Amino acid sequence: MGIDPGTNCMGYALLKVVGKKPVILISGVLDLKKLGDPYLKLQRIFKRTLQVIDEYQPDELAIESQFFGKNVQSMLKLGRAQGVCIAAALQRDIPISEYAPRKIKLAVTGTGTASKEQMATIMERYFNIPNFPTRSDETDAIAIALCHFFQSNPLLGAKKTSSWTDFIKQNPERVK
Repeated sequence: MGIDPGTNCMGYALLKVVGKKPVILISGVLDLKKLGDPYLKLQRIFKRTLQVIDEYQPDELAIESQFFGKNVQSMLKLGRAQGVCIAAALQRDIPISEYAPRKIKLAVTGTGTASKEQMATIMERYFNIPNFPTRSDETDAIAIALCHFFQSNPLLGAKKTSSWTDFIKQNPERVK
């Protein structure tokens, strides 16, 4: 299960491994923008995370780690959302892995500086889904889950590349 934490929008995705390849079981966004109370937002995040865990029984949870930004308040809010998701997974004894944004981009695209559009394009082709989700929180959650899959299966993960062109040449099965 991959989670892109946030107090306004939380993306989530579950991958199921079929053979040696992951397929998207479910993905979505919990939209909390209309709620004013920050504690109510955290409660909804906790409940939705537990609901998805209880319904789909994931083996592991992968979540984006905090990154240092210019706005300290945003970072604190993100940390709270992340903590609530982690607490929900711990409530169900699910192991947790955290990945930095650059690590996620590197695992999915072969470069740690890929744009969100590049990530979505790679994943759309990798999963062979013509109408791939367009909300960035949802696609980020799928990327986090895919990163965890690659990190857990290093022989299937991204090969070391020095450019976008090299990545495409070295990973034709991921870029169709």
